[in-house]
Amino acid sequence: MCNRTKQMQRPMVYGVSFCPLSCKEKLEQLGFADSKTLSEEQRDELFSKIKDANDFLGFEVEILSPNYISKTMLRRTKYSLNAISMDSAIGLLRLAIEQGANIKEVYVDTVGDASKYQEKLQGLFPRLEITVTPKADAKFPIVSAASICAKVVRDQVLKSWIFFEGDDIVTRDYGSGYPSDPATKHWLADNMDKVFGYPQFVRFSWSTTSTLLENKAYHVHWDDEDEDESAKGTASLFSFFAPKNADPRDKQHSFFEERHLKRVESF
Repeated sequence: MCNRTKQMQRPMVYGVSFCPLSCKEKLEQLGFADSKTLSEEQRDELFSKIKDANDFLGFEVEILSPNYISKTMLRRTKYSLNAISMDSAIGLLRLAIEQGANIKEVYVDTVGDASKYQEKLQGLFPRLEITVTPKADAKFPIVSAASICAKVVRDQVLKSWIFFEGDDIVTRDYGSGYPSDPATKHWLADNMDKVFGYPQFVRFSWSTTSTLLENKAYHVHWDDEDEDESAKGTASLFSFFAPKNADPRDKQHSFFEERHLKRVESF
């Protein structure tokens, strides 16, 4: 049995857990539940049980930094959060198999369209019996185990996070990371630099971040924006063939024109 789950706040932590099919009853006896309904102390206690049960229960986690997620989502070819999640699920499943886990059944908490997700996984792993469903962590103990591992590791990452920007961070009371959480709202309001934005701890690809920067930070003019906006007036190919009365000297790039810089052949 195998599962993958994720945490969508700040750094993203993905988890996979696996155990023999013959150990379903032992797994249920550990008392796993939907990690979202558990307190941090309860998750820590269950995580200890998972580590103690290593004779039949295994797990792996993958941590993706906010910087990596933002770079991936905002690259020239847009990449969605769902696609990143799917890549992680595939990678963790392959890792479990490569490490010797004889996977037969796979249970995955849904990311986007469950049917399309399941179809893709089934195409990559045709020999496995795969189930992709919403709220899988509340339906299957093995999914709950993976979710608990992901959340416990995430909590530890948040507590030990090193801010490369220095000691200007007001507080580590981040809240849940969801925009509706008052603690998260306060942290975002108190830790935004109007010029440089947020520390790398915050995902710039997050729509909440983009909105706050747009409304609260200083506006920045980028020279290439004007070029993009005037794309409709881009010269045709024929304009590159200068007419007879054109100045034979090459026109300099706008960077040099705006700064009144010219080429000098002799001093």
